[in-house]
Amino acid sequence: MEQAQQTAPHDAPVLDRDSLLRAAPVLARLAASAWWRATGWTVTASVRVSVRMLRAAAAGEPPAVLMREAESELRDYLRRLLGVDENGRGPAPEPRGDARADVRRREADPDSALTVDALRERGAALLRRSAELDEAPDAHPAYARILTELAPDEARILRLLAIEGPQPAVDVRTGSPLGVVKSDLIAAGISMIGAQAGCRHPERVHQYLNNLYRLGLVWFSREQLDDLPRYQVLEAQPGVAAALERAGRGARTVRRSIHLTPFGIDFCRLCLPLDTAEIDALPRDA
Repeated sequence: MEQAQQTAPHDAPVLDRDSLLRAAPVLARLAASAWWRATGWTVTASVRVSVRMLRAAAAGEPPAVLMREAESELRDYLRRLLGVDENGRGPAPEPRGDARADVRRREADPDSALTVDALRERGAALLRRSAELDEAPDAHPAYARILTELAPDEARILRLLAIEGPQPAVDVRTGSPLGVVKSDLIAAGISMIGAQAGCRHPERVHQYLNNLYRLGLVWFSREQLDDLPRYQVLEAQPGVAAALERAGRGARTVRRSIHLTPFGIDFCRLCLPLDTAEIDALPRDA
């Protein structure tokens, strides 16, 4: 019985004198670091509060006001030292990785946080509206958002395509003695759309067209237009000539075209004033 009482369980931690001696330096460093941080905060707070009280006393502020302000400043320093807020709660954990991305996505688009039930309710409402025979046709709900994502020069490009129709474009490719063995793309989608639309920043035409394509308003066709003289004028432009020179011997052009999509045609018809007189008649604020 006495032998059983003197034997410690196998899973119980045993702290002998050697273990305590080995851990002593680590514990001492932790205690010194905590004391140093607390002392630094205390000295800083005391100095700032003392300077504040001396300046206020020199300005003739009442003692009661000085004491309240000193107490308030000390409380703020203690809360910052302990890492708690006014209610005694610690700071909220910082979201990590995907959590931060979810927060940013919800802030940018509040609808992204909707539950499945809320989304299905919206879908059911759309189906009910589609069954109403007396509902007046209106513009596509995406048109208002698209208008906020267009640059002024992009509106000019859309107006050009709506009035003048599809525009010619060419790619410049390398050639070879046989003509079809190998061909590398040197320049893609060269056009005169920027100049013809009167863009203020014609050097950004490729960015503008990419954004219009992203919004579903234009599409890039591999087919050429029937108006061959327009391609001849385009191929005589300095940009095409410089690309042909870079491509070297045997370089060639491939004729393409840029069109409005049916969605883009309807958008221009409803949202863009296409006549100059109509634009001039609009109020300036609009």
